[in-house]
Amino acid sequence: MCRVLLLFSLVVCACYATFPRRIGRTLRVSNGGRWGKWQAPSFCPNGQFASGYKLKIEQRQGSLSWEDDTSLNGIELVCGTRNTASGNGYTVSSGYSHWGSWKGLITCGSAGKFLTAFSLQVESKQGNGDDTAANYVKFECRNLNSVSRSHSIGDDGFWGSYGAWSMSCAKGSAICGLRTKLEIPQGSGDDTALNDVEFYCCGSD
Repeated sequence: MCRVLLLFSLVVCACYATFPRRIGRTLRVSNGGRWGKWQAPSFCPNGQFASGYKLKIEQRQGSLSWEDDTSLNGIELVCGTRNTASGNGYTVSSGYSHWGSWKGLITCGSAGKFLTAFSLQVESKQGNGDDTAANYVKFECRNLNSVSRSHSIGDDGFWGSYGAWSMSCAKGSAICGLRTKLEIPQGSGDDTALNDVEFYCCGSD
């Protein structure tokens, strides 16, 4: 009996360590890249939600056949509270690759507005050409207790096209964490880095 209780406690602790917040909805899109493995999720602190984001992007490498582009390498969420646009600069990210650099912060623009839905720009499989998979991501912002979508933020990457928007977080919730799908460096092969992402909606804990 003690062994069973101990095993149950370990399972509960492991789950809590991986998902420290109560998730109301997981946001996904259907056009993510095919390569890589899902990385460990990461979350804003309790009471905070994603009010903006940064992207880690490798610039174009050129047109020669041996130059390998990866484009989007990482996504970082900037967390904020209902009363501040950012929670003292607290940021969270899942796995990301080493190419490129973090680009300027894009935010919802005012306190109380948070990321609630997303769309992913992905380049389709190129056959014998250079694959890059995910290139950029854009979001929709909304007041936490509103049901109508407010406005979208984001830009366009180098290659590929945007797919359909994900579901939106329910009223009273917003994006609070993420998990990325990342291909490890391929050595002499074709690198794609970040392929896909899913975001988690949380309510007020």
